[in-house]
Amino acid sequence: MTAERVYVHGMTHVDADMWTLPWRGLGLSSNLSTADVPQPYRLLDASPGLFDYVEYSAPLSLEEAKAHASLFPEMWRRRADVPVLFHPVHLNLWGPELEPASALAELDAHARTVGSPWVGNDVGWWHVGGQPFPGYLYFTPPFNAAGLADCAAHALHVQRHLSMPLVLENPAVLARRGEWHVLDFMSRLHARTGLPLLLDLGHLFSHQLSAGLPLEAGLDGFPLDQVIEIHLAGGVVTRRGSRQFYVDDHTQPVREELFELLESLLPRCPSLRAVTFEGDGHPPEVVMVSLRRLRRLVPASERPPLTLRTPRDLTVPTLTGESRPWELFDAGHGATPATSVEDEEGTLADRDFRLAVVAEVLDREWPLTRLLVAGTGESLAAFTGSPEYRGLFGGTGRSLGQVFSKWAMRRLREHPDEGASAALAVEMLLPTLFLRPVPSPGPGQVGLAEDVRPGALPADLSELVFAARAVRRHLTARAWACGSLELSGLESLAQVARRPGQGPWSFLVRRRGGAHEVLTVAPALAEWVRKLASRPMSVEEAPPALLAEAQGRGLIRWG
Repeated sequence: MTAERVYVHGMTHVDADMWTLPWRGLGLSSNLSTADVPQPYRLLDASPGLFDYVEYSAPLSLEEAKAHASLFPEMWRRRADVPVLFHPVHLNLWGPELEPASALAELDAHARTVGSPWVGNDVGWWHVGGQPFPGYLYFTPPFNAAGLADCAAHALHVQRHLSMPLVLENPAVLARRGEWHVLDFMSRLHARTGLPLLLDLGHLFSHQLSAGLPLEAGLDGFPLDQVIEIHLAGGVVTRRGSRQFYVDDHTQPVREELFELLESLLPRCPSLRAVTFEGDGHPPEVVMVSLRRLRRLVPASERPPLTLRTPRDLTVPTLTGESRPWELFDAGHGATPATSVEDEEGTLADRDFRLAVVAEVLDREWPLTRLLVAGTGESLAAFTGSPEYRGLFGGTGRSLGQVFSKWAMRRLREHPDEGASAALAVEMLLPTLFLRPVPSPGPGQVGLAEDVRPGALPADLSELVFAARAVRRHLTARAWACGSLELSGLESLAQVARRPGQGPWSFLVRRRGGAHEVLTVAPALAEWVRKLASRPMSVEEAPPALLAEAQGRGLIRWG
């Protein structure tokens, strides 16, 4: 499968001149979580031959992947019949620091253990010290000599530690930086490193739209004979000002232009070994439509192995830092003006996407506080441009939610009139309610559901909980109708936050997928649920009306 290697002090050295890569065919991507759709192995059980392999994303460490990927045991059992490709997306191929040798040793061991014949990754800056950027939204390097030099240093450094080829994927592009076309940049990176290429069609579309170019521009001079894998995924075309942008979002439908581009490229890529559909978030009945269409383009068949020459020189050049990754980080998060870097409009489009992802992540944990203190793009950028947010990437071990709460507390000290203190207090309380387990009901008993807990506060925030949902629903509906989000409507929410009702207030909280949802209920139901948290009770002693309501709202479980 791979060239022979000799391991000396944790470093790999080429001992043979060739890599031999098997044919993989058509594949489906996965994060190897039973909670995600589509679930690749259920699809294959229902439709054998629908695709040939699974390409999965996971941490570099095999042990960490086993601990976090709930589908890992099934992947491991079935890998002889359903081969895998490891696409880590935790791997920096640009950025201010090279990956630690220890992390790359874990990557190599991981890929060798699962039998991945190569490791592919987008050429970008993914993380700082192991802390990924929210939503795994990496930063794309500038397409110029400085960006090329730093990316080549990263790629060669990684390859020196791998037993299999590192395959370089063209990154997604919103902001135009540097004077080269992305395909020219990738061609030069291949020439500098000798490493094979992965062509992501959606990422290519993103560059072409941002630059105002036809979809196939630049392909004639691109070394398609070095492309061993192609990615196809969904995305959205959006407009900002006079420009169009392609937002790489795998949960969206695949654009028709990309299906057509794939069909035209397949006969032009003689070294192609794999075509991966990145169908993350598509339900089974939907992903099957796309896979059946792709199966006609990439039929199930065996092809002879491909032999590639290994790079002759794996000398790692000095990482110069002249491509200025931290400057792009600051501009991309609002810490500095978009005018401080190249392509102001593209930088603002990139910032919008990042802020949307940050807001989505925060809304799982801090939905009330986020709307009150960071409900607008300006206030959200005040958070992402803050020292607290920058500290997330300083090796503190804090989560995004933890640094947000720290920033929110500082903001409320500086702006006490915003009235979000009560909201912050209740949302800080919610996770602590689950520290104490609830007893399981026995036969003939009813008990509290495992994902529900009672809570109480001295101030009544039931109006605020209701208002947050009502305002969000109203503003979203108006945005769909008029094409813009009227954020001045958040003032009514701020008014409600400044007038909490008299307590005490009893409420319920439900935990779903790491998020906490506050449920407002009548006092009688809240008190009965509070008793269930201490002890289950027989069905006969449960008040029939409360029992029926609790069952209808999914608050209880039966013995």
